Parts: sequence; structure tokens; C-alpha cells
Amino acid sequence: MSKRIVGIRTAVSTLAIAACLLAANTRAEEALIGFKVMSPETALELARAALADCRKRGYQATIAVVDRFGVVQVVLRDRFAGAHTPDTARRKAWTAVSFRVDTLTLARQTESGSPQAGVRHVTDALMVGGGVPVEASGSIVGGIGVSGAPGGEADDACARAGIEAIVEKLAF
Repeated sequence: MSKRIVGIRTAVSTLAIAACLLAANTRAEEALIGFKVMSPETALELARAALADCRKRGYQATIAVVDRFGVVQVVLRDRFAGAHTPDTARRKAWTAVSFRVDTLTLARQTESGSPQAGVRHVTDALMVGGGVPVEASGSIVGGIGVSGAPGGEADDACARAGIEAIVEKLAF
């Protein structure tokens, strides 16, 4: 066999092996998903900013921040916030992350008689304003829930003020 034929066979074999490795690597990448989450420090900063906004407005509230899966990262309860507010804030944050929309919108979309009304029966779901998903680069990285202001719209405003305070950190 000539050296040229051996060289061609070696090159073809090398290319075939490389193609197989590349295909295996591509399949492995498809089996795994990467995502971003807020650091505990960022979650705490978000909660503090929302609490500061509630205080500025004269509200005693509790702030809960959850990760993208709805697991609690931070809960801050102001001195005179009601005993029910920590769980309510957590549920609002969880609901916003789970349904991928703010809870003010969900409250309207799931009103009695609407096709989506049954969603209100999901365990831990709370269709009351004050829960807002936290997004970065088009992906949800967590959620914030506020409870204790006089009404869902006021809770929502405090939550959004908290997000606005850290928005630059969310621009990964």
C-alpha cells in the first residue's frame, strides 16, 4: 500500500473520530440546561430595597424573595408587620415565579367565572397583588413578594421599586 493511501485513510479515520466526538458532545449539551440565579447578596439587596420603599410610603410590610424554583432565599419582616405577612409574601413570590407573571395580572385573569379560575385552587398559589417575577436577560431568575401594604397594588409598587433598585445588577 502506498504512503499516500495510508495517509488518506489516516486522515479519513481522524475526521470520522472527530465527527463522532463532536456529535456525542452535542448530544451531551442538549441533555443539560444552564441557567442563572440571583446570589444571596443580590436577593438580600432586593428585599432591603423593597422594604425601604414600603417604609418610605409608611407601610409595615414583609418582603420575601425566592429563587427561580420558588425556594425562599430571603424574608425580611418589618417590626409591626402582621403575623400573616411572612407566609403571604412567600406565597406571592412563589406564585409569580410558578406562573411566570405578576400576581396583580393573575388576580384579574383568574377571577370567578373565568376559564382560568380553577388555578386559584393550586396549593400555595395566592392571586393577590404583590408578587412579581424577577427577570434578567429575558429569563426569570427569582421572584419577590410583598405583604402588609394597604392593598395588592401598594404591595406591587414596593416590589417593583425593589427590582428597579437592583436592575443594573440583573443585566448579566
